[in-house]
Amino acid sequence: MTQNNELAELILNVVMQIPQGKVASYGQVAKLAGLPKHARLVGRVLGQMEDGYIVPWFRVINSQGKISLNTLDEKGMCIQTAKLLDEGVVVVNGKVNLKKFQWHP
Repeated sequence: MTQNNELAELILNVVMQIPQGKVASYGQVAKLAGLPKHARLVGRVLGQMEDGYIVPWFRVINSQGKISLNTLDEKGMCIQTAKLLDEGVVVVNGKVNLKKFQWHP
């Protein structure tokens, strides 16, 4: 396994632990994975995941609580927003209230 694969595995293991109905920031995931100051790496790893992975990537948002991805589904709705709403996370104008929904392991 290459170092990049090992880092990706550390990141994905943390993302897998985020409970349903909660969110974490890219920086929080990086810190919990033992990679402080590597929030962009978290974004890169999640962005490069292949379809079919059962990693709840949509629970990772930016440090201001904003949805970073704007990929739309066939109905024109942001996929990340739709997935969060399905789990009971309130998204208002593309933003999540971190005081209420941030994961605190």
